[in-house]
Amino acid sequence: MEKSLYSKKGEELRAWLRSEREGQGLSMRDLAQKLNTNHQFIGKVELGERRLDVVEYVAYCQALGIDACEGIRHIA
Repeated sequence: MEKSLYSKKGEELRAWLRSEREGQGLSMRDLAQKLNTNHQFIGKVELGERRLDVVEYVAYCQALGIDACEGIRHIA
């Protein structure tokens, strides 16, 4: 099994998260503030330099006000 960080599905999920963020007009700094983290964290996630575990993924989606299950369906 290919590491999710480098997989096509991982790329698709990151693109979906980025699209959702940008669609709301949020900068990386805006989202980072909602997650109580720094913008470098958001950049690393979106660039595929850092993975999100399931708890982080759900928090990320909640900060964007999107359904985490939708992202899973998107790549399933």
